[in-house]
Amino acid sequence: MNTAFPAPGRLVAYGCLALSMSLVGSYVALSKPLVAAFPVLLLAWLRFGIAALAMPHWLRRPPEEPVMTAHTRGLVFLESFLGNFMFSICMLFGVSLTSAVSAGVIMASIPAVVAIGSWMFLRERITPRVGLAIACAAVGIGLLALAPGQATGHASNATYAQMPWLGNLLVFCAVVCEASYAVIGKSLTGRLGPKRISSLINLWGFALSTPFGIWFALHFDFGAVPFGVWSLLVVYALAASIWTVWLWMTGLKGVPASQAGVFTVMLPVSAAVVGVLVLGESLSTPQVLAFALALLGVVLATWPARRV
Repeated sequence: MNTAFPAPGRLVAYGCLALSMSLVGSYVALSKPLVAAFPVLLLAWLRFGIAALAMPHWLRRPPEEPVMTAHTRGLVFLESFLGNFMFSICMLFGVSLTSAVSAGVIMASIPAVVAIGSWMFLRERITPRVGLAIACAAVGIGLLALAPGQATGHASNATYAQMPWLGNLLVFCAVVCEASYAVIGKSLTGRLGPKRISSLINLWGFALSTPFGIWFALHFDFGAVPFGVWSLLVVYALAASIWTVWLWMTGLKGVPASQAGVFTVMLPVSAAVVGVLVLGESLSTPQVLAFALALLGVVLATWPARRV
């Protein structure tokens, strides 16, 4: 493993992972005006393009970083293709075909899928305590999704009645993509620095979305978009492509991928908190219990091991 980029302290790594997923949940909850204003694939293209303009200096290889091998280049492409491009497409279109409750229950499997992937591809051992933390995360997010007052999804009832299986399948594909993002990212952190990883996968995301973005841009009325939505788009692009990725890759250097996967509980939890504090939604008793279980899972995964 490359030692030119030392791993952060354990507590710093935990903080980076938690803050990354919290930011993801926050901007997902606040992105409704963007999805309403832009087609999904055009929105993705604009996001990657704005972020690319903000971090060209991150593309430069530091002197202490080794030259990328063909294997590393392949991992960078897969990280962007699965974690950025396919995750966004599968999740946005999947939720449009199924109910939000079903999507939430399926997303509860992210920590478990990350743990399985880290065991299969990184040969990481899943300790009993991390396994219990994964179970708490899954039950907590599932309970949060089943709590009353959740959104009913973006699709019409007719569409949902016709193809819920396709929506559920797409959401599960998004789960696999998110788990791949964590597992591949762990492998990349031993080869590249967090800043360079962030810039490279964003550049690949821009390249992959460019054909679709250009097509939609040719048929889109940009003048009809309010200034406030443009401002939100800039914040969304910076958060989604720079801040959250850099924080996640920085945190991954210091902890196993299976342990880091537990922090994905912060995504739906933070989205729900934003809904309560910013969007004025109510907080039910099952939701409070879900938060407690999610927090217990994080505590179990991060509590220092007893020295013998």
